[in-house]
Amino acid sequence: MPCKVLLVDDHKIMRDGIKAILRHTEDFQVIAEAENGTEAVQMCKAKRPDIILMDIGLPGLNGIETTTEILKHCPDSKIIVLSMYDDEHSVVSAIRSGARAFVLKKASDNDLLEALRTVAKGGSYLSPQVSDRLLQRIQRGDLESKPAAFALSDLSPRELQVLRLVAEGKTSKEIAVMLDLGLQTVRSYRKTMMKKLGVNNVAGLTQVALAAGITRFPITTHDRQAG
Repeated sequence: MPCKVLLVDDHKIMRDGIKAILRHTEDFQVIAEAENGTEAVQMCKAKRPDIILMDIGLPGLNGIETTTEILKHCPDSKIIVLSMYDDEHSVVSAIRSGARAFVLKKASDNDLLEALRTVAKGGSYLSPQVSDRLLQRIQRGDLESKPAAFALSDLSPRELQVLRLVAEGKTSKEIAVMLDLGLQTVRSYRKTMMKKLGVNNVAGLTQVALAAGITRFPITTHDRQAG
């Protein structure tokens, strides 16, 4: 029987492209699709896919957070994270969240199929560009030069979500509404993150987030700490 695959990406054109690739194989069958993390969790519970192809840049719950949530409910599903970017924080975060593979969206059809087949057999996979870059950075000692960025690994999935929104310029009130949290809860998250990351204000949180590559949108007003 072919492996059952769930596609999770907010771009239909990306999902259609992957389906076109898999349509020519007998090893994999796309059984469902999801456009965001919440849908992905629900679909995984209902369909129990063998493999999930997960976009890292989902709206709402991102791919890392969704991976963590899915594996709580569907521990037998194997997750392959897809990303436009090959920064080390994204790769490390994906693997630590439980993903079995990290594949760049610019990878060839053969690379994607190799990742799927490797993961289906119980292995792990990194796109060649990713593994080469990480190896070079380790050899040069570059990974040791960003301790603040790697401190993000100490943050919970919810803290990472709040950090990303803070760095995008959202106030505490806006974050509370978006995540359905109490205002004091959001402020508590910010205080805890500052302590963990060794910074004193929202500007510091934003700098760490940008350096780690978890957001591409800088804060839009000066230090909205009072928000």
